[in-house]
Amino acid sequence: MTTIGNRASVQCAGRTVTRPEVEDFLYTEADILDHWDYDGWLALFEPGARYEIPTTDHRPGWSPHETGSFVDDDWDLLNARVKRLKSRKAHAENPHSRTHRLVSNVRLSAHTEDSFRVAASFVVHRARDGRFDAYVGWYDHLLVPAEDGLRFRLRRSVLGHESLAAGARLSFIL
Repeated sequence: MTTIGNRASVQCAGRTVTRPEVEDFLYTEADILDHWDYDGWLALFEPGARYEIPTTDHRPGWSPHETGSFVDDDWDLLNARVKRLKSRKAHAENPHSRTHRLVSNVRLSAHTEDSFRVAASFVVHRARDGRFDAYVGWYDHLLVPAEDGLRFRLRRSVLGHESLAAGARLSFIL
């Protein structure tokens, strides 16, 4: 990681990506999700990307494909998830939950020549069926620069919870 004044940046795909640029990307994503704009959300991914939420017993270095996960979507499953959430067939989200997202502590690190890692903390507040829940954790993303901005190659949400409450549903995007 390179520091430019008070701002961190990373060299990737022949250009400098700054932490404020990544923060704007993550804040835009949070706003898109809080407004249930799933077409806009899917546009933030490069084709072939993945979306993962490991189980609460996940440990660094474990593969969610081998040790279990709440969500382990390849590109086709990600598209199917978006299609389902936009339809009336998503009974667990009809009507939609109300969500409010907070993203903080954004950090960048080099990964490969054409991608970089982003770590950030999150809190997602969710109101649904008379309940109010808070989901807390951190993001562990791989991003790639594109001509018109940044894109997810991997979007991973790691819950900080020891377990989920009985009846808790991850029927929305975390």
